[in-house]
Order: sequence, then C-alpha cells, then structure tokens
Amino acid sequence: MPFLFYLQSRYLGINRFYSYWAKYVLKSALLANSFTKKSIFDSHYSAIPALLLEEQRVDYSHVTCKDKSEPISSKMNGLYPVAVTVFKTLNWEITTETTFIKAVKCYGFSHSIHAFKIIIHAFASAGLQMEVHLLLRDIISYQKEVNLDVLDLLSYLLDLPHNVHTRVYCLTRIEVLAKSLAVVVNTLLKVLAENKMLENALNAFFLAKELGLDLNIRSCNFLLKCFLEDDQFEFIRTLFEVLKDSGPSPNVYTYTIMINYYCKKQDIDILQATDILEEIEKNGLKPTVVTYGAYIYGLCRLSVEFALEFIQNLRTRNLPLNSYCYNAIIHGLCRQGEMVDAALTLLEDMRSHGISPDVYSYSILIDAFCKKGQIEKGLNLIEEMAADNVNPSLVTYTSLFSGLCKSGLMDFTLEIFQNLAARGYNYDVKFYNVLINGFLLQDNVESASDLLQEMGRYNVDPNTFSFNKVIHGFCKRGLLEKALEVFSTMLQTGVPPTVFACNVIIDAFCRDRQYGEALKLMNKMQDLGVAPNSYTYISFIKWLCKEHQSQKACEVLPIMLKNNVFPSVAHYNTLIDGFAKQSYPSKALLWYTRMIKVGLSPDTYTYTILINIFAKNCKLHEAYALLMEMTKKDLVPDAITYTSIIAGFCRVGDMKKAWALYVEMSRLGHLPNVVTYTCLIDGFCKLNRMDMANLLMDKMKKNNVTPDVVTYTALISGYQGSGYFDKARDLFDEMKENGILPDYTAYATLGLRPVVVTEDQMMERMI
Repeated sequence: MPFLFYLQSRYLGINRFYSYWAKYVLKSALLANSFTKKSIFDSHYSAIPALLLEEQRVDYSHVTCKDKSEPISSKMNGLYPVAVTVFKTLNWEITTETTFIKAVKCYGFSHSIHAFKIIIHAFASAGLQMEVHLLLRDIISYQKEVNLDVLDLLSYLLDLPHNVHTRVYCLTRIEVLAKSLAVVVNTLLKVLAENKMLENALNAFFLAKELGLDLNIRSCNFLLKCFLEDDQFEFIRTLFEVLKDSGPSPNVYTYTIMINYYCKKQDIDILQATDILEEIEKNGLKPTVVTYGAYIYGLCRLSVEFALEFIQNLRTRNLPLNSYCYNAIIHGLCRQGEMVDAALTLLEDMRSHGISPDVYSYSILIDAFCKKGQIEKGLNLIEEMAADNVNPSLVTYTSLFSGLCKSGLMDFTLEIFQNLAARGYNYDVKFYNVLINGFLLQDNVESASDLLQEMGRYNVDPNTFSFNKVIHGFCKRGLLEKALEVFSTMLQTGVPPTVFACNVIIDAFCRDRQYGEALKLMNKMQDLGVAPNSYTYISFIKWLCKEHQSQKACEVLPIMLKNNVFPSVAHYNTLIDGFAKQSYPSKALLWYTRMIKVGLSPDTYTYTILINIFAKNCKLHEAYALLMEMTKKDLVPDAITYTSIIAGFCRVGDMKKAWALYVEMSRLGHLPNVVTYTCLIDGFCKLNRMDMANLLMDKMKKNNVTPDVVTYTALISGYQGSGYFDKARDLFDEMKENGILPDYTAYATLGLRPVVVTEDQMMERMI
C-alpha cells in the first residue's frame, strides 16, 4: 500500500479519504469558474491519479529556474512535481531543498504559493504540525520582506476569493478541509505571534472565527501570552472577552495569563485579578500552582502582609503551593529592607511545610543580606545551599561578591573567585564588573585594569560599564595617559564609547590644563557616534573659569548651540561666578541679564552669586532685595546665601541686620558655619561688643563648629583693641594649644614677630 494511503487510512479510511478529495476537487473547480480565478483544482488535478500509482519519488532535477514573469506551461513543471511527491509520500527532506523566498524568485509568487499550499495541507491533513509550522514560518519571512497583507496571504492558504467573503464558498472548503484548515490557521496564529506580528495575528483570528474555523484554545493562549509579553494591553482584553463570549472556552492557563496581566502591569489591578480567580472556581476549573503564584506576586506588589495571609489560607485548604509562591513573598519582604530577617524566617517556614527552597529562594536572600552589609549571613546561606544540594548560580555569587567587595574583603573575594573557576564556573561580564568595581572602591585601579585585560583572555567581552569604570578610575587618580590607553582599547574592540567616558577624559584634560586636547576630543565625539551633552561643556567652562579665563569660556556657548545643546542655568551660573571671582561684577551682571533674556529662571546658586557680588561691593540694599525675591519665588536660601549677606552687613557695621539674618537662618534650620560665626564675631569686635563676640564663640563650640585662625585673630584683635591684653594673649595661647597655627596677622595684632615653622615641625604637630 502506498505510504500516503496507509497514513491517511489511520485518520479517515481509504474510501472516505478518496471521496474527500474527489468532492473537494469538484467543488473547487466549479467555484473557481464562478469567481474566474485560479483555484486549487489545478494543483490537485494531477495529485488524484498520483495517489493511485505505486509510491515513487518524482525526478525534478531537470527543472530549471524560470523567470517569474514567464507562465508555467505544464502542470508538471516548476514546483508541482515537488508538491505531488510530498503529497504522496509526506517526505520532509524534499521540502528542505528550497525556501519559499527562493521559490518566488524562480517561479513567481502565484505558482509558489499554490505549490506550497498543497504541501502545507498535505502535512496538516496528516497531523504533522511541526512541518506545517516550519513551512508557514518560511512563508511569513517572505511576507515580512515584501510587506504582503497577511489577510491576502491567508486567503491564498485557504483558497478564498480575494476581498469576497461568500459564505457558501467558504463553507464548501471548510466542510471538505475542516481538519487541515484548523491545523493551518492555529499554526499560523502561533507563527505570526512568534514574529511579533500581533495585530496581524489578531486579524487572522477574527477572520478564522468569521469563517467558522475550529480554533483551539492552545493557539489562542499563545497569542494572549505574546500580547502580554509585548505590553499590548488593549489586544489582551479584546481577545479575552471574545474567547469568553464565542469560544474557544478559556481554560485555566487562559485565566492565569489574565491574572498575570492584571498583577504585572504598571497600574496593578488586584481587584480584577481577584475576580478572575473567583471566576475560575465558578466555572468548575481548578487553579494551578502557577495561577496562585501569579496572584501572590500581585498581592506582594500591594501588601506583603496580604500575600502572607493568602498563602496561609492556601495551606489551610491544602491547595497547591511551590517555591515560586514563597519566592514572591521573600522578594517582597527583602525589598522592604528591614524585613530581611522575616524573609529568612519564611524560608524556614517554607521548608517545614515540605517545600524545598530553590536557587532563587536563596539568591534573593543572599542579595538582600549582602546589600545590607550582613556578609556573614550571606555566606551562611551559601553553606545551607550546599547542605540542601542546591547549586548556587552565577547570579547568586555575583550578589555575594558585590557585598564582599563593598565591605573591602577583596582578598577573600579573589580566593572564592579562583575556587569557582576551578569548579568550572564560566564567568560573565556582570561577574567581572562586580570585581572591577570592588577594586576601584579600594582605589586599586591597576588591579581593575588587569582584570579588564583578563576578560579578553577568557573570551568574555568587556562592555561599556567595564571600560567606563576603569577610565574613570585612572582619571580620578590623575593617570590620564593610562585612561587614554583604555579608551583606545575600547575603540579597537568595537565597544561603542559613551558620553560618560568622553566627559571624564575631557575633564581630566582640563584638569591638566590641556584645553586644546579637550577641545579636539569634544569635536571628535560626533565622529565616534557620541553626542556631547550639557556636562561635556560645563566641565570645559568650569576649568577655564577656574583659570581666570572666563572671557574664553564664553566662546564655548556658540559651539554648544551649533551641536544642538542648549546652555542651561548651570552654564550661566559658572560664567557669572567666574567673572565675579575675577572682580568683573559688571560682566557677571551682563551674563545674568542674558540668561533672563533666553528664558532661563535663576536658581538658588544664581541668587547666591549675585548677593555675594552686591554684598562685597557694599550694595546691601540690592543684596537684601534679591534675598526677598528668592523667597517670593519659593527658592530657599541656604547657609552660603545667608552668610554672604550677613558678611556684607558686618562689613558696613550694620550688626542689627546681620544678627536678624543670623536668627532667621537658624530658625529655618540652616546651621551657621565657621565663616558665618567669624563674620559676626569680627563685626561685633569692631564695635567693641565683646559680650556678643564671646556669646558667638560659645555657640560655635556648643554646635561643634571649630574656630579657625581667622576667628581667633578677629577675637584677639577685639580684645586687644578694647584693652584686654591678657585675654588676647590667653586666646593666642589657646589657639596654639588647639593645633591652629597663628598667621602673620595674628602675630602682628599682638605686636609679636612671626615664628618660622619648618616642614618637619609641621609634620610633628600633625602627628
């Protein structure tokens, strides 16, 4: 008996199978003439007598590739010999000899789709779904390449008239090909979903329902799951409602997907998830452990306490639980920070109820303990894993190593690292990055750099994090040449440079006063595919202003605009401050005016700079007006702002205003610093108000603010001017006893000759 007869007899019986195809071909031919289109009749006309022949493989080696515009003159030309042979033998190897894309290039789309349609339906009739899946995937690849409409493609596969949905016509084919069409449609839904063609899959779903095709819930569930993974929330709800209204009826897995949807989306809807859980039981279905796990995950996002109550309820009812259910709560407790010990207790409770913790249970706890710096507890859990025959994963050890590195235990970390290598663990880039970061935390950039090179020897490709960390480490240590070597390696290995790496190097160039090199790299960034950002330019402006080259720093702003980076308040603040420190208050105010004109609102730092400018120039009215303007704009002055204006009032001897501002800043919770106290002490000393000066000195000590040489000198000067020479001398001795070296002004105030202190004596005093 020919192979196809034997195979089909298992499903339909020989006589039924023959009449099945005869009925199909006759109806196809009649209907094809009615719609004046090529029907499947042509492709099956030669297949019917072929079924009556002895099994043999058709030799089509002589067939050559035709131009796709050339008509197929013979039914046995082109792909039809292949289709007939596969139809007879279901020989999969034949179909692998050409792809659909190649077939279309050789024979044209119309001929290729008809031939492939015969092959697909042959495999579908035999229930060979894997073969159907592979063939449809091949066709969908072509569809994506040429952007063919999926519904048109489905019409070809089901032999439907284009743009005409005649019920009688469709029912005829469905009646004949019910089984194979169902396999094709259900498989097509999966293929479209796998290829992220979700909207097309949904359209195919609705067309199949319109035609009355037998969709199965498994393919619908797969489509639903793909919608969830792709965050296509509207499609999820639409499909779920259709399944409930017109079938196929949702099963437990369908409901579980929906619970996952409501529990994992950003705006969690636990009430909807609860309704679905109740609906499962109303429909006579039993939730699985996966269903409960998804629901518990959602509860944990809202309240770990609710999740604990729910899991206790499940235990009481003797319903299924597994480690995943507990892991969700363990993770929820650990996320709260202070509840890690409670999570450890839950692990023991889990074990006592006969559920063995898995690698995730332990890994969550180890990560939490290590983040809290409780390394010993993390190591104890590693030992427990060994006792329970649970192998720690690389993720587990990554958490442990991160904790060890942050605790400065690099030697111990390296010891474990080497042991793991001997045990066959293959490290990934994340694992190496933890060690690199650990070395850099100890300022051991050389070892971090060695580790970066080692990664290449073990076929682990460093990523941007690896290079950025080492580059930053070298720049921080002032080893710019080393940083440039690593940056060069980064480019050579094909790892795309980041704006962070470029900014760090530009900053290092500026620190070394290599402004030309910094500018070169700035201009080269675009060629490297890196867009300069705000920080790129502010670093350059900052260093120029520090070098008293504020005018040159102004030239950077047009370059920024050229590269589509709009200057921010921080850029203007840096320029304003630069001119102020160079004693060019008029230019500072000019740039402030420009900042306002371009629509940028000044911040606290801007006002502080301006207040300081006016205060230094004894324009206290303007300075105080700015302070009031700040408060009206809901900008809170900080200690530096208050100190600037207090210093101004002290300078002009208006101690009443200065004291009022001091009281105000203390009331608002801004702690005065040594400069604030020194300005006030100096101001009161100049007015011979030594009582107030002493009061402030006592407040300094009470608030743990250490007086400096300027503070003591101001107070000594006050006592000296008031005629309290002994008190002035006592303060001078106290200053030296407290390890504060008097400066020239302090000696001159007492009429003493300065004492020259050698470097060795300075070191001895420091020791």
